[in-house]
Amino acid sequence: MKIAIADQIRELLLQLGDHVRNTLHSCNLGQGQTPAFASISRQSVADTIYGIDQISEDAIAAWFADHWPATIPVELVLEGIDPQVPVTFPAGIPVEQTETKIILDPIDGTRGIMYDKRAAWFLAGVAAQRGSSTRLSDIEVAVMVELPTTKQWRADRFSAIRDHGLFSDSVNVLTGDILPRSVTPSLSGDVLHGFGYISRFLPAGKELTAAIEQRLWDRLYLSRRDEEVIVFEDQYISTGGQFSELLLGHDRMIADIRPLVFKKLGIASALCCHPYDVAAGLVLQEAGIILESPDGNPLDGPLDTTSPISWVGYANPKLADHIRPVLRAVLREMLDV
Repeated sequence: MKIAIADQIRELLLQLGDHVRNTLHSCNLGQGQTPAFASISRQSVADTIYGIDQISEDAIAAWFADHWPATIPVELVLEGIDPQVPVTFPAGIPVEQTETKIILDPIDGTRGIMYDKRAAWFLAGVAAQRGSSTRLSDIEVAVMVELPTTKQWRADRFSAIRDHGLFSDSVNVLTGDILPRSVTPSLSGDVLHGFGYISRFLPAGKELTAAIEQRLWDRLYLSRRDEEVIVFEDQYISTGGQFSELLLGHDRMIADIRPLVFKKLGIASALCCHPYDVAAGLVLQEAGIILESPDGNPLDGPLDTTSPISWVGYANPKLADHIRPVLRAVLREMLDV
């Protein structure tokens, strides 16, 4: 993908993220209540679709129809779309004639934002069209836009072009002014007295996941067995939110191994991470963060809405070298990975 086209797409997706943010913000301010947001709209193979999700999907469809340039024919991949009936723009163009493929998560962190509890994130990744062979590793442009709670005046925006670095700013949601925003991942070589954790949002698999994390800290800091090991956690129920915490230096290590835990326990659950959740992983990589599979291999997977994805993010290479071998050993012992 030529850099000029990549940058054009990046700017367009930032505008789309702004549109989703403004749509949700105005709806929430107008209602003053959350029931319409929290009501179940429908069930998909991948997840539960709430009222707030339907609002964002409608906003995206309208925006693409009005703003996406015909010179960049595209296929959209997002939750709720029937893969047998692909969505393309210009509308109705055959998939075979599209040049790009965009995977979107309109609202990552639905449960937090629909109760006005914690910010959610608009996530997008763009790859050259390779049909069903298109993968996460093909993504060349990625965008993250914060969807703030009603009490927030500022929303962050992060984006990246492969091999061309990270772009970051913030938007004053009250005035529309764009403000500078620095990104500084942690430089620490360990997690002591900092934030790090393994995701365990729901009851399913929580006991095993907690035991894995406990063994990880015990192994990493064995020399401190006679004193309290201090590692804090902040379970942000949004992959985009977790990515932002790594970018901003708040968290040093986060792992999401739900698919591995569910497989070990024989649990059939769609409530795990999917490719659209990690669509903006390129943003972290361009910021120097190590984002990979828990076994240490590059993070990858098909650009679809159903494949389970496990991942781990380390704020810097030194931290990855410190934790990776111990985490891999613990996963082999406890999950047969």
